[in-house]
Amino acid sequence: MNPKQSFNITGLAGEKTLSGSVSIQGAKNSALKAMAASILFDGPVTLENIPETADTQTMTEVLTKLGAKVNKIPVESEKSPEAVENVLTIDATSITSTDIDPTLAGSMRASVVLTGPLLARFGKVSFPTPGGCVIGARPIDLFIDGYRKMGAHIDEDKNSYYITAPNRLRETEIFFNKQTVGGTETLMMAAVLSKGITVLKNCAMEPEIVNVAEWLNACGADIRGVGTPTMEITGTNGKLLSAKKHPFVTIPDRVETGSFLLLGALCARDLMITDCEPKHVESLINMLKDSGVPVVVEPNVIKIVNNVAPTSLLAPVADIRTHEYPGFPTDLQSPLVAYLTQVNGESKVFETIYEGRYKYVEDLNKIGANITFLNPREIIVHGPTPFKSASETDPAQKTTLEARDIRAGFAVVMSALAGKGNFTITNVHLIDRGYEKLEQRLQALGAKVNRVSN
Repeated sequence: MNPKQSFNITGLAGEKTLSGSVSIQGAKNSALKAMAASILFDGPVTLENIPETADTQTMTEVLTKLGAKVNKIPVESEKSPEAVENVLTIDATSITSTDIDPTLAGSMRASVVLTGPLLARFGKVSFPTPGGCVIGARPIDLFIDGYRKMGAHIDEDKNSYYITAPNRLRETEIFFNKQTVGGTETLMMAAVLSKGITVLKNCAMEPEIVNVAEWLNACGADIRGVGTPTMEITGTNGKLLSAKKHPFVTIPDRVETGSFLLLGALCARDLMITDCEPKHVESLINMLKDSGVPVVVEPNVIKIVNNVAPTSLLAPVADIRTHEYPGFPTDLQSPLVAYLTQVNGESKVFETIYEGRYKYVEDLNKIGANITFLNPREIIVHGPTPFKSASETDPAQKTTLEARDIRAGFAVVMSALAGKGNFTITNVHLIDRGYEKLEQRLQALGAKVNRVSN
């Protein structure tokens, strides 16, 4: 990641001129967990459709520092002879350390999921307080409490946790007081090699969890209730899994799918989103149809067709609340708000998951949005409010917007593309954490976007 890079964007002045096709990459949040789960295996694992994002690169570095062997294998894609699938092999049998690197972990929240597999296999792990996007409190109490119930001993100092389970993790029953994706995934993986039967209740049900759990089952794990609020894991009592006949295949990234769908609704006349799973973004598809966007759904494809009506004539969405899957995802909240600034009427948005997720509102208001706060978690979006760069009134001026986190970064890119004039987006290294080669894919749709070094 290079924090000194920016995007220069020339807006479309509200015109829907983007067109073409975009292929969805593998789900970052699924790939990262499968990479962590490789520690549970007795030999090399093959992971397919791994996106080339900054986060997967960081996870590769974390695993390598632990001693694992990670290799990328270019393979011709069935989609196109010119393309390659992103395939990794990971061999965790060479791991020599269970101390997660503090510097690398500090830049990526998902590093905490490594603690479950490491503790289950080696009986110990140390790790720093997790980092990542600054979008509000993301406590790991659920992880720590879960490990205690599984028989682990926890020590901590100002910056790190030290966890040991020399006699192996044991069976227990854990009720999550709050649904947690990371907690569900991590304790599920920890339980795979444990003694007895572990029951997890009030589990998160995201497709990424199902993707990893079904792979683990194919390789010898016994996880029941996958995709439901209650999972029952019968541990192997230390016997490692085998993936000789079962490569992991990453599902399409539903957040990337939704991001491009919102971009198309705002800036494209015709857009085809391929290699996606429409059922994973049903809540967004229904919202956009209700708003008046011509969305057509086919197997593995979502199309926006003949989207010629001015966005200012489209309807608002009266009341949106982010929610765990299958509700409206918090990761699409900021791109949705960017869209709602351009439609006709008021929309109310309530962020139920991360209280710090509205930092980007300042940037949107700076270029013309009218977004007001009812409280730290609830906003009203008044539209339409066309976006405009300062360069439109004074060519010597430029408008700079900041990517505050991965998804807010996409939202300000969307807003700049919809706006009039020239914009600079800083902190694009955060966008790179979740979107592979974004500027190149936008250029292919007709957008004027360039990456520059400051």
